[in-house]
Formats: sequence, structure tokens, C-alpha cells
Amino acid sequence: MQVLQVQLAVQADPAEVSRARRWVRDRLRAGGIDPDAAVAETLVLVVSELVTNAVVHTGRPAVLRLLLPVDPAAAPAALRVEVADTSGAAPAPRHAGADEDATNGRGLELVELLCERWGWYPDGSGKRVWCEIGDPAGAPCALAAQPAAPVASAR
Repeated sequence: MQVLQVQLAVQADPAEVSRARRWVRDRLRAGGIDPDAAVAETLVLVVSELVTNAVVHTGRPAVLRLLLPVDPAAAPAALRVEVADTSGAAPAPRHAGADEDATNGRGLELVELLCERWGWYPDGSGKRVWCEIGDPAGAPCALAAQPAAPVASAR
């Protein structure tokens, strides 16, 4: 299966998160994937969480990368999201606690619940957090840029 890889440079500004969401919807539409489909909504939510984590917790620019099937109608395939930043600090899943009004602390929990697979690995002087969404068979995304033994993964 052929995969289209596209990426977006994201500045260290929380306002960039909404730009990343719009960019993802545009890429999905251009790739023949309905941006209102459930898998697309999940992808946009996950991108929002990962980009927010990168720019808010590191205070540094990041790169958002999507790997999409060239022909989404050919076969079910996982959609892969990667967010690379220049912070060497490992992602730290946190539990928001009992405060129902808390506005943060649930991002990686959402990623874990919504994705078939996710993880992270060191990448140069920083790290790359990745996840895969949408393949009901659970097959890894074709041409995934993940090392053979990820440093940490969930699910």
C-alpha cells in the first residue's frame, strides 16, 4: 500500500493547535477521506492533544507529520500521526484526578483510549510521539518511521 507523508512545522504557540487541526482536515479532504467521518474526528482530536503537549509542555517548535493511504478506498489502513519536538524529556502520562473541571492532564490518556497503538522514541536531540488510528485489523501503518523496538508504547 502506498502512503502519503505530509508535515507541518508548528511554532511554540498554543494558537498553533487550531491551525494544526485545520491543516489535518484539509489534508484528509485532499486525500479522499471525509473530514467529518468518525476516524477523521478522532484523528483531529489526537492531533490536537499531541500538538498541545509538544508546544505547551516543551515551549519549543514541533513538527506534525501525517502518514495517510494514497487510496483510502483500497483497503482499511491505519492513519499515523507523529509529533517531533526538540525536548529530550519523555512524555509523562498524567491522570487528571477527581477534579471533573480540570482542563488538562488527560491528553495522553485520550490518545491511549482512541488509538490502536501509540508510543514514543528519542529522535535526534528530541523525541517523536506517534500513534495509529483506524485499522480495525490492527496492522501497523505501512512505511511507519518507528524503530524496531520503541522505547515506550501503550496498548
